[in-house]
Amino acid sequence: MTDPARGRLPAAFLTAGGSSFTEFLAGHEPQLLPGRRILPSAPALETPHGTTIVSLVWSGGVLMAGDRRATMGSLIANRDVEKVFAADDLSLVGIAGTAGVAIEMVRLFQVELEHYEKIEGVHMSLEGKANRLAAMLRGNLGLAMQGLAVVPAFAGYDEDEGRGRLFSYDVTGGCYEEQQHHSVGSGSVFARGALKKLWRPDLERAAAARVAIEALYDAADDDSATGGPDVHRQIWPMVGVVDPQGAHFLDDETIEQVVAEILRDRRGNSGGAR
Repeated sequence: MTDPARGRLPAAFLTAGGSSFTEFLAGHEPQLLPGRRILPSAPALETPHGTTIVSLVWSGGVLMAGDRRATMGSLIANRDVEKVFAADDLSLVGIAGTAGVAIEMVRLFQVELEHYEKIEGVHMSLEGKANRLAAMLRGNLGLAMQGLAVVPAFAGYDEDEGRGRLFSYDVTGGCYEEQQHHSVGSGSVFARGALKKLWRPDLERAAAARVAIEALYDAADDDSATGGPDVHRQIWPMVGVVDPQGAHFLDDETIEQVVAEILRDRRGNSGGAR
């Protein structure tokens, strides 16, 4: 946006700065950051919440999947929410918690990584990306204390180490690397139990997708806030994959086939006993 008095860009855009877009925004327009907004002192707002995200390492990289339901108390607020996003071309981020704040944070995170790449000319390291997301969560602590918490999951392919890696967070911005698999959200305890039984080190992509979707199925079976595959509305879980070729999402036809296999195998065997 140009300065009408001078007919050119404001001085903020003409001053040399660092590679962090978030720091640039904090220095010039801090009120635009999600965590800088001041809410009135009042009871916690009733807002849509995203629920369960699962992530796991497979032989070629990492995979992340999320159900599509958003809830507002006991109400199903939305049946078709996207909860898994490509942070950049080598990483994925999944959201659980207050949906509106989480989606805004993801968009800022995407711009942050793109800005860094344009300024520095290289990708940020995977650990650097994980730590940048942690810093954003720390900036959101004020809103979290007012009931608008966000708890993301982050996964990506580490080019330096040649493998997929997973990271989890808490509302204060604590960042922790996870091994093998992890889940967040209201159905995470049930999904985690399924992942422990189904995951193995040599999973190929197709088998990893089935493990993730089956874990979400188990979460939906016991957690009312987690949505299972909606066969009648043709709404399927979102499944993102990162391998050395980059981040991409499985198409609906592929996921529908996996869901059909799970439903067939669990007919008369709702617990999924092997």
